[in-house]
Amino acid sequence: MLSILATTFPFFALVLAGYAATRRGLLPVSAIAGLNSFVLYFALPCMLYRFGSQTPVAQLLDPRVAAVYLASGVLMVLGTVAATRARWGWNDAAFGALVAAFPNSGFMGVPLLVALLGEASAGTVIPTMALDMIVTSSLCVALSRLSLGEGSAGRALRLALAGVLANPLPWSIALGGLASAASFELPGPLEQTVAMLAAAASPVALFTIGAVLARSQMNHAEAVAPRDYVPVALAKLLVHPLLVWLGCQLARLAGWPLPPLAETTLVLVAALPSASNVSLLAERFEAHGGRVARIILVSTALAFLSFSAAVALLT
Repeated sequence: MLSILATTFPFFALVLAGYAATRRGLLPVSAIAGLNSFVLYFALPCMLYRFGSQTPVAQLLDPRVAAVYLASGVLMVLGTVAATRARWGWNDAAFGALVAAFPNSGFMGVPLLVALLGEASAGTVIPTMALDMIVTSSLCVALSRLSLGEGSAGRALRLALAGVLANPLPWSIALGGLASAASFELPGPLEQTVAMLAAAASPVALFTIGAVLARSQMNHAEAVAPRDYVPVALAKLLVHPLLVWLGCQLARLAGWPLPPLAETTLVLVAALPSASNVSLLAERFEAHGGRVARIILVSTALAFLSFSAAVALLT
């Protein structure tokens, strides 16, 4: 367990550093958008492209991974909405469900799981990112509009899909997969440039997570009862990975077993804390940003121990 904590500690320490720097004013809030843009449009796409181009296409497109992860995510969304809609309504319940089902697989998951399980695990993490960005997010955005009348869900779904098309991460995943299928290699100087940007992705992304969490807390100082966010954060860390693990067992019983590394990786992806970018999406659709921000903050704080414990159980 100590060796696992020694591996996970630097990742969470960088998140804490970004949080503390923002709270103490060492990092201006106005600078966070620039950090986020660097990670989103430069460093992280390069990292995903490199991992995708070095991963066999069959692993990137494994239908077993997609089926288990997507089914678990849909169950997580529907269960969270059912448990919270009466108190919060469709809009806030839907974004609470999104933050319960959408792990921080991009900014945190890829580098952390590669450090723990090796580069081969990236081939399982990357498809889950695409599913969350395209399917899970679109489903929750559509659900959030159900209270607005006929046609609102459809319009929201089209808006969500337009956002996916404008996001560089799915494109970098697709280009990496095409490069892998074609055995294409970038010219030496360009490859070195991409490698340098990819190397910057992990530390800057983790620091940015902390900064975004601090900004969200500072921007949403209104009181929210713990009962409105702690259970959702615990569901993200405990129920979501349990659903994925059960899905893997059902797949095995059905004669459709996942490779051991893929199964372990998939469960650990679900055990990650909530994705920090969900708070921005919630604000865009006028959901309760303070509640979403607190779910993300609590899940990230608790994940240092809960995620490390999951690693110890599975490896």
